[in-house]
Amino acid sequence: MKAFIFDMDGVIIDSEPLHFDVDMETMEHLGFKVTQNGLEKYVGMTNPAMWRLIRVEYGIKQTVEEIISYQLRRKIEELHARDFAPMEGIESLLAELKLRNLPIALASSSPRIFIEEVLRKFDIADYFASIVSGEEVPSGKPAPDVYLEAALQLGVSPADCVVLEDSRNGVIAAKEAGMRCIGYINIHSGDQDLSRADWIVKAIKDIPLSQL
Repeated sequence: MKAFIFDMDGVIIDSEPLHFDVDMETMEHLGFKVTQNGLEKYVGMTNPAMWRLIRVEYGIKQTVEEIISYQLRRKIEELHARDFAPMEGIESLLAELKLRNLPIALASSSPRIFIEEVLRKFDIADYFASIVSGEEVPSGKPAPDVYLEAALQLGVSPADCVVLEDSRNGVIAAKEAGMRCIGYINIHSGDQDLSRADWIVKAIKDIPLSQL
């Protein structure tokens, strides 16, 4: 391992309940009812990709841009209103990786503005040598673009990168990028198939750094 790349939602911050709540609220605002179960397949995808699919499925008349404008404003409001802290074990993992002089990147499907709000809230932005949003590359997860861009920015071969992911779409993206992947089981991320991951852990502290 020559670099470590983090997903963010469900990995650094336990934000999937926030995303589910606001996305369901957004659908209600648009005049439709959807359950968390109906949204779980979109976990790990970018907002534009998710809303393009949902808009067609439900025949929503508002544009993707209009939907995201409402949704993103509500998510940032909820981020600051709720009592969030980094996922248990994340700060220790970041400190250990820094101690080992390993470059660290963040590759998230969230919009950059949401990523920056999370990192500012937790005061951990300085750990990351590279930050890439899935909205800044040609295709979001499950395509590998966001992870390939992170490796490029770090100057490290994809084969030498290890990724920490909690979603099916994210694990697929990491593996399609040619990287090794740790699948983190976060019960708040819904029913996610992590079977393609090289390792699967139930706690951040269980990540086998000595084997990487």
